[in-house]
Amino acid sequence: MKAIFDDRQWRHDPRHFMANGKVLPSPEQPARIARLIEGARAAGCAMQAPDDAGMGPLAALHSPEYLSFLQTIYTRWQRIDGAGDEVIPNIHPANRTDSYPRSAVGQAGYHQADTACPIGEGTWEAAYWSAQVAITGADLLVSGARAAYALSRPPGHHAFGDLAGGFCFLNNSGIASERLRARGLRPAILDVDVHHGNGTQGIFYDRDDVLTVSMHADPARFYPFFWGHADERGIGRGLGYNLNLPLPRGTDDEGFLRALDTALARISAFGADVVVVALGLDAYEGDPFKGFAVTTPGFSRIGAAIAGLGLPTLFVQEGGYLCDELGHNLTAVLTGFEGA
Repeated sequence: MKAIFDDRQWRHDPRHFMANGKVLPSPEQPARIARLIEGARAAGCAMQAPDDAGMGPLAALHSPEYLSFLQTIYTRWQRIDGAGDEVIPNIHPANRTDSYPRSAVGQAGYHQADTACPIGEGTWEAAYWSAQVAITGADLLVSGARAAYALSRPPGHHAFGDLAGGFCFLNNSGIASERLRARGLRPAILDVDVHHGNGTQGIFYDRDDVLTVSMHADPARFYPFFWGHADERGIGRGLGYNLNLPLPRGTDDEGFLRALDTALARISAFGADVVVVALGLDAYEGDPFKGFAVTTPGFSRIGAAIAGLGLPTLFVQEGGYLCDELGHNLTAVLTGFEGA
């Protein structure tokens, strides 16, 4: 299996994270990259750099207004007298139809959902290449590869079409899926991150050409709170093309795999001919977010179950935070898939 990564992804180095009113170091650290590279190599992956497909695939899902914001906001922010080192919002519109301000502060509030997505000097470059990694992975499947692993960091599944959030700026899994759809394929997105893929849901919620399935901790008391409930099924043409499987906190291997069976059955019913796995490894029992209790052998079983679909599969990295087993869990998923 090929693994794709670009060294420019190291350049996003967030310093700010707020949880429960307390400012903490961000869990989405560049050091995640080293653990994940080790895990991919241990699975036998051959590493390669991405191609540059340009802005078109990004603009297929993200508004040009938002892309312009991401490209320019850090420089504009530094012109503010006394501004901090990172772009962090302190005011938000009540809804997406409120006026669009000219102020950098106002635009930050419009385009950043929370304080978990600070924008620093290297953020745009890292996010751009993170998306290109996923695009290259999609192109490998189009060229005939059975599977590929996209080490996309920063992650993407909390990014909406014009809104960053939850460590995410560009929706890598969604961009890859749209790339596959444009090549004549019928993609399904399977999100196994412990957090709901709210940005992915939002992008495809009114569409019937991409199936979105998310397995995650019940958002009634877990991030992202406002999305990810079982009654969210899509709207318009997309009604019935979005499946949420919220699970209790502490769900273990057996509970997760039972829900995965339901997810895979829906993908089969959709008639997908390619799968994009939004691969969160934060379902692990020792992950700092402590949402689920999936074990390392459990991740191997997850990979094998996904392989049972018999479809070309792109694994796009989402969550999974610093712990000793992070790389081992990636190895388990990929080898479980390859060995099935």
